[in-house]
Amino acid sequence: LAEQFHTQSEPAFCGLGSLVMALNALSIDPGRQWKGPWRWFSEELLDCCAALNEVRERGLDVDEFVCLARCNGADVQTHRAESSGLEDWRAALAAAASGDCIVVAAYDRSSIGQTGSGHFSPVGGYHRDRNLALVLDVARFKYPPHWISADALWRAMRPVDAITGRSRGWVTLRRAANECLPPSGDGCCEIMASR
Repeated sequence: LAEQFHTQSEPAFCGLGSLVMALNALSIDPGRQWKGPWRWFSEELLDCCAALNEVRERGLDVDEFVCLARCNGADVQTHRAESSGLEDWRAALAAAASGDCIVVAAYDRSSIGQTGSGHFSPVGGYHRDRNLALVLDVARFKYPPHWISADALWRAMRPVDAITGRSRGWVTLRRAANECLPPSGDGCCEIMASR
């Protein structure tokens, strides 16, 4: 993840910025050109599940993040804090630290004493003995990468998101065995079709 460290380009693009880091770190081919001959994920390519203008205004919720990840070739598992325990969270951190997957946390900033509310950021490390998670904050203009108690970060996922009526949580991402084709812009995700 450190090699792919990315700063979100808009104040509400934390979900997109986190996904760009994860997809590029997983070496997933976007299936289309970014600039010139290069095929590389950037925020402007992540437009299949929510219009970029909408994301610029309100950000993403967890379901939209998952939709975008799946549409762009990732194998994704969603873990809501309301139905996943602290031990599940620690196990996910340990799996990510071993290189098995990438974890992106969706949490409430105010719950950990930061300014703002809902936020996404990849977790770049886990210190099991000290129970610390390394948050690679994509809003680097606001907060640098920082270590935080894994328990405190899990508690920050528990508050209910007013938009979805559900808790936040974390998403584990792996490269899908059969990466799907690049998004066509026609509502590629079933989860979003029901909205």
